[in-house]
Amino acid sequence: MTALTTSTGPTGPVRPGTARLRGQDLTLAYDERTIARGLSLEVPDGSFTVVVGPNACGKSTLLRALARMLKPTSGHVLLDGEHIRSLPSKEVARRLGLLPQTASAPEGITVADLVARGRFPHQKLLRQWTRDDERAVDAAMASTHVEDLADRAVDELSGGQRQRVWIAMALAQETPLLLLDEPTTFLDIAHQIEVLDLLATLHEEQGRTLVAVLHDLNHACRYATHLVALKGGRVMAQGDPREVVTAELVERVFGLPCVVVPDPETGTPLVVPLARHRSAARRGA
Repeated sequence: MTALTTSTGPTGPVRPGTARLRGQDLTLAYDERTIARGLSLEVPDGSFTVVVGPNACGKSTLLRALARMLKPTSGHVLLDGEHIRSLPSKEVARRLGLLPQTASAPEGITVADLVARGRFPHQKLLRQWTRDDERAVDAAMASTHVEDLADRAVDELSGGQRQRVWIAMALAQETPLLLLDEPTTFLDIAHQIEVLDLLATLHEEQGRTLVAVLHDLNHACRYATHLVALKGGRVMAQGDPREVVTAELVERVFGLPCVVVPDPETGTPLVVPLARHRSAARRGA
């Protein structure tokens, strides 16, 4: 498992071997339908953690619980050692940001105005816009390369541009933890790589802890420093992708016969599905 590093929380240094964000023995459900039971997970500080798994295995549900968008039926989510539900909403929003899977912007809102909404957790009832707010918004837009779009309406942008704008809004929030639910959904391959490269740069250069749900296992292997594989609401494996991603794991989690070879560009695991005749032969064996 990836080693945890020392980081700084709102009340001082976080002890080595701890994680700022963790779920303990979570049962997650929608009405009467239980998605996960007894699920525990720690997010290594300073990691780019990617959660993968088949459809309906609980990936997005887990992310919603970690972000306090879904109340567990049982168990607890801890943020900096405190029960996340005991913290004021604005306090949570100053420590943890969430980019949901289906974000929607008010009609006609400009890029600059949307990014500025990321400063809401730092506003007080009588507090006006400050230089700190201006600096945070400018820095977020520069990091995501959307400065030239500042006066454009968000609904006029391409999918890749809109996603960068939403990430800029989350960055303007200035949280050390950022959760992203399927940030590459509905994007073509070029824009998927553009967004993932951006997230990797933010992780490496700004030291942010990222948690993302991804569908593409090869993208997860290439970009994650810590990978979590879910199936049926249970953690099947977690750790450095180079250490945990094997053909056996892929078949156990996804039901996909494959071989795993080194990516010729990065050396990270590359999952290659078996040809149809080989897959059929294996099923008949």
